[in-house]
Amino acid sequence: MNAKRSTCYNIFMLSKLVPTKLLDPQELLVKQLELKFGQFVADLGCGGAGYFTLPAARLVGSRGKVYGVDILKSALEGVKSKAKLDNILNIETVWSDLERVGATSIPPDTLDAALLVNIMFQSRNNRALLDEARRLLKVSGKLLVVDWKVEPTPFGPPLSDRLSPEKVKEFAGSLGLKEAKQFDAGPYHYGFVLVK
Repeated sequence: MNAKRSTCYNIFMLSKLVPTKLLDPQELLVKQLELKFGQFVADLGCGGAGYFTLPAARLVGSRGKVYGVDILKSALEGVKSKAKLDNILNIETVWSDLERVGATSIPPDTLDAALLVNIMFQSRNNRALLDEARRLLKVSGKLLVVDWKVEPTPFGPPLSDRLSPEKVKEFAGSLGLKEAKQFDAGPYHYGFVLVK
């Protein structure tokens, strides 16, 4: 079993044993990011489950829009399928390599908010991920970054793949993103809201 499948299996097994969620999208989107009706948002590295994409679409409503962005076309198909089943009409999927600044076909400087949730540990070019998010945000737009704490956990990616909060701050600062807040996003995750 490869590491990625092993991580998924471990999370699946834990979900059967532990009744709490690893991450609470509603809590993070409403309380931390303060997402509002009518806003334009991108879930960068959305994955096929739409775990944050679908709740964000419900929150921004019919006057808002959520872009689900991923490099895996199968993930985008999964989001489209779930949105259709839930009759959510304000999601647009976008195929992109987020590590290539300028590659995402969303107009620059137009988003009220962007999400990088559980994506940093998968990247070898985290500064580019943050830079692409910054490029898409309008002035005063907010970026929610949530990723694995760099400490032993009963499951999750190897410690060597995790990005420290200090490194996120360093990259963000070098790109002109300001830290609005840092918080615990769950028992195994840290979070930031960064502002352009």
